[in-house]
Amino acid sequence: MALQGLLAELHPAWHADGAQGGIDPALAARANTSALGRRLLLRALPSEVMDGLFAPTPDAGRTSDMQRRWPRARVQALVRDLGVLAYAPLIRAEVRREPVRWLRRSLGNSYLLALDRTVWDGRVDREVHARMATQWESLLAEPGFATDPSLLADVLDRQGRGELESWALRRNRALADWARLLHAPAAPVPAHLPEKALLVVVAHHENRDGD
Repeated sequence: MALQGLLAELHPAWHADGAQGGIDPALAARANTSALGRRLLLRALPSEVMDGLFAPTPDAGRTSDMQRRWPRARVQALVRDLGVLAYAPLIRAEVRREPVRWLRRSLGNSYLLALDRTVWDGRVDREVHARMATQWESLLAEPGFATDPSLLADVLDRQGRGELESWALRRNRALADWARLLHAPAAPVPAHLPEKALLVVVAHHENRDGD
């Protein structure tokens, strides 16, 4: 049942764009109700997301433990906070009245994470800062940036997924696979958070009670 629950959590785009030419969502749901169907669904996944969570073979205990430790809501919260921390240099430097009010309203307690220099001092290479600054100004130039929270969320989550994947591919391959499968396939953005700062955020979310 652990594998069945895990497959049910996958973002549907992994099967829509799978190596087998795509699977209708209704058919994928039906396939997940049988052992043979689940094996076919696994085979339809690209090999690059199979090496940690499912290698050498799907293991019910390992997949169940991953779901327990990292349910979808917890992964999403982790990704968001990693994105917030990665953008800390821009968030800390933002002094314009409306953007600051918008950030406080949109980020809630995560705004304090961006300001906390004990977690990360926010030092980045000039090239990294220039790239993020360009993306930040493009975001603020969007007509509805102050009223549409999804605009900020998309930017932070894209960066947060890049940070998590870059670290987890080296340190926790099963988590890397799991986090990727919960989201639609996408090319990762460049990561820049130092490992020590990232580990503070990962440990915080992993040790939280509940989701």
